[in-house]
Parts: sequence; C-alpha cells; structure tokens
Amino acid sequence: MKTSRSMARRQFVLAGLGAAAVAAVPGRVLASTYPERPITFICPWPAGGTADRSMRIICQIAARELGQPIALENRAGASGMIGTKALSSARPDGYTIGQIPISVTRFSQLGAVQLDPLKDFTYIARTSGQTFGIAVPARSPFKSLRDVVARAKAQPGTVTYAHAGIGGATHVGMEQFAQAAGIKFNAIAYKGGSAALQDVLGEQVDLLADSSSWAPHVEAGKMRLLATWGEERTPRFKDTPTLKELGFDVVVEAPNGIGAPKGLPPAIEKRLRDAFRAAVNSEEFRKVAESIDAPVMYLDAPDYTKYIQSVYQQETDLIRKLNLKELMARG
Repeated sequence: MKTSRSMARRQFVLAGLGAAAVAAVPGRVLASTYPERPITFICPWPAGGTADRSMRIICQIAARELGQPIALENRAGASGMIGTKALSSARPDGYTIGQIPISVTRFSQLGAVQLDPLKDFTYIARTSGQTFGIAVPARSPFKSLRDVVARAKAQPGTVTYAHAGIGGATHVGMEQFAQAAGIKFNAIAYKGGSAALQDVLGEQVDLLADSSSWAPHVEAGKMRLLATWGEERTPRFKDTPTLKELGFDVVVEAPNGIGAPKGLPPAIEKRLRDAFRAAVNSEEFRKVAESIDAPVMYLDAPDYTKYIQSVYQQETDLIRKLNLKELMARG
C-alpha cells in the first residue's frame, strides 16, 4: 500500500514536471503542431480587385506549404482601414492573418484608424506593389502630361482628376505631382476606383489617378495612359514614361504586405514567414502578379518591419507638407 502511494506520488510529480517543461518551451510545441486547422486571411479590399487577386493566389500557394486551407475574407471599407483594424484586434494565435496596406502608416497618423502600425502588428512579408498612373479618355485634348501641366498652369484649378478617396495613394500621389509641377488641380473624391473610372470614361472628369483599373481600357484604345508612378516603366506599358522620367521627383508604388496581430509566438511567425516567402517567390505568383501589373517587391519580416518604420516617418513629413489633416477634416 505504501509502495503504491509512493508510485502514485512519483507519477504525479513527474507529470507536473512534464507539464512545466512543456510550458517552458511553448514555441517548440507550437512549431510542431501549427497549423492544426484552417487559417483566416483578412483582405481589406473588395473581391475582384488587384489586391484581392494577388492575395488569393499567395494564400493558395502558402496553404500548400502549411498543409491547411487559408480562407480569404474580404472586409472592405474606409480605404482598407476596416479590415486592417480587424486584423490588429484579432487573437495572436496564427489563425487570423491578413493583408496590411502601406497606407496604414498615413491613416493612423491622420486619425482615420485607431491603431499604431509600429506596435500593433507582427509583420510577416512584403509582397507586391501596384502600378499607378494617370489616364485620360481617348478623345481627351490632353495628348501628353506636358499638355496637362500647361493647361493647369494657364488655368489653375480647372483641370479635374478623379481619385479613390482623400488621403489614399491616388490622392496623395497626385498632390505630390501637383506640388512638384507647381500647378493646382481640382480633385474629385470617389468611394472607390471603379466609380472614378466610370466618370472619366464618361468624360465627366478630365483625368483618372488610379492603380491599373485603366489597363484594359488603354489596351482597348478607350483611354490613353499619360504617365506611370513607379521607379521604372511597367513592362506591360513600356512606351509610357514615369513621372520621374518626365522631371517630377515622385514615386508611388504602395507595396502591400502580410501580417498578424502583435504578440504572435516566434515559432508560428517563422512558419508563416517560411510559407509566404515560398509563395511570393514562386513562379506561379510571379506570373499572376505580372498579369495584373503588380510588381513583386518581396521583403522578409525584419526588413519589412524596418521599411514600415521608414515609411511612417516619410508619411509624417508628407502629411505636414500637403496639409492632409486639414483636407481630411473638410471631408
């Protein structure tokens, strides 16, 4: 009887020590078991757009690497900030991840979303950018960007452009261009790029500032692309100059990335980094990215985090330079 009690006590102590050992190395346990169920991926944009399409293919490839499905959930609105806020508020267990628009570095400082991009996320990978440009209807009198600048200088505030929302990349990019050119536009804000495109096609607005929603219309001869905003010309429209080539020191690429809420366990972070590194660098993703004018701009977590910090400071300066807080307040 005494021996039996001693053995029971010994087993209890050993079990306790085992549990303590497991608790002491949670990362090792998580690394061997994660993921055990499907992962939710929050895309802060509507279905069917460039960002949505690029994220879907990345998730499909990463899911194969992880051995579990990744279900993409669209939570659009507020220039991508509704979904971004939802991601920051999720449990940091690796089962909710999502796309982080670089514009969060601007909107957080403008007070449009209550979060701190320097503290509220675990950054996993920067993925791809967007091809922004200025396009006009085929019948437009503006044959080149030089024509636009000449008219805007001669008649300040009369040239109109459509953009997808105050403070967004298309609005900020055009205002940077206007400052560099020493001109003043009449900016017309829309709730999304689709509505802006339709009004420019209908010749109700002079210019469209957008990511590549204009691409099929340019190829069909319904629109004319005057300039793109990247560091280099886009392969699909290699005859169109960049703003930089035309003498305006403005580059807007707005690369997107993938992240998770802050506090993600290191072992899970590593699994996700490895999976999305493979996905972004795959030939399968590169082909899709090329087809939608989304240049691959991969950065692993440490460099991506540094990039976010750098852009945050740039946005601080840009907000002051363009007086964006006052523009946002006006609506």
